[in-house]
Amino acid sequence: MKRYGQVIKIKPEKIEIYKKLHANIWPKVGEMIALCNMKNYSIFLRDGYLFAYFEYHGTDFDADMTKMAADKTTQEWWNECDPCQTPVDYAEPGEWWVNMEEVFHLE
Repeated sequence: MKRYGQVIKIKPEKIEIYKKLHANIWPKVGEMIALCNMKNYSIFLRDGYLFAYFEYHGTDFDADMTKMAADKTTQEWWNECDPCQTPVDYAEPGEWWVNMEEVFHLE
């Protein structure tokens, strides 16, 4: 299992819409997340930033993310969520959620 932390900015005028969307996640979106070996997924909000945490339990992260991106329902979900977000200033070209480095973990 590998832990992931990611960050992205949220547009202030879109915070309430984003919260509403995630209070009622579409069931097929949740199913796809599980099918792509992601567990214990959380998103936190603070001062204009979204922080995501999840645990990946698969063996091929890139293949699972490709599978997720190809899913029609997930694409529709992203069409709802993406207008609420904007990449952080240091994101690479084409990068949306930016992976963070884990520097500490205690079980």
